[in-house]
Amino acid sequence: MTQLFVCQGRDEIPRWRAAFAEARLVTPQQARAQAGHGDSVWVMSNTEGWQGLVTLLAGRGAIVNVLSYAPSSLQALQALNAGARGYAHALSPAELLTQVNLVTHHQGIWVPAELMAQVMGGAYRALGGGAQQQDEALSGLTDRERAVALAVAEGQSNKEVARRLEITERTVKAHLGAIFRKLGVRDRLQLILRLAQREAVD
Repeated sequence: MTQLFVCQGRDEIPRWRAAFAEARLVTPQQARAQAGHGDSVWVMSNTEGWQGLVTLLAGRGAIVNVLSYAPSSLQALQALNAGARGYAHALSPAELLTQVNLVTHHQGIWVPAELMAQVMGGAYRALGGGAQQQDEALSGLTDRERAVALAVAEGQSNKEVARRLEITERTVKAHLGAIFRKLGVRDRLQLILRLAQREAVD
C-alpha cells in the first residue's frame, strides 16, 4: 500500500518516516498525478487548497487523512466534509499514525477524542441537550458533579469547565472520575452519548 505525505517540501517530520518507512513526500501536483484507489494520502492542512485536494483524492478512492499543526474542531469538520477519513496532529507519535492508518483503512473514522467531544457537544447543544437532564440520568450525582457532567456534555474542555464553575482543573478531573464511575461510562464521549441517549428517550 502506497503512503504519500503531501506537503510543501519543508514539513517532513521524522516520526512520519518512523511510522511508514516507505512513505514518499510529494507536492499537491504529484499527489494528483500519483494517488489512486486504496492509497494512503496524508495531507497537511497548511497546504494551499487542501480541502479541494482531499475531495479530489477521496473521490478516486484514496484513503485521505489530514494532519494539522493546530488541530481544531472546525478544521476537523472541514476535513471530514471534504472526504477525509482521519484528522490528527501533524506531530503525533509514530504509533498513533499507524493506528490512524489501520482504523481508516478498515472503513473507520479517526478524530482525536477531545475534538470529537467538542463536535458531539456542539450537536448535543444544537439538539437542545441538557434541558431534561435534571432527573434519572444524573440523579446519582451531586449538584457539582451534575454541573460538570452537563458542561462536559456541551463539549467544554476541563479548563473551560474549571473557569465556568470557578474550580481547579484538578477538581474537574476528580469530579469526572466520580461521574464516570457512577454512570458506568469510560470517557467523555461515552458520557455525551449516555446523556444524548437519555435526551432522546425523554
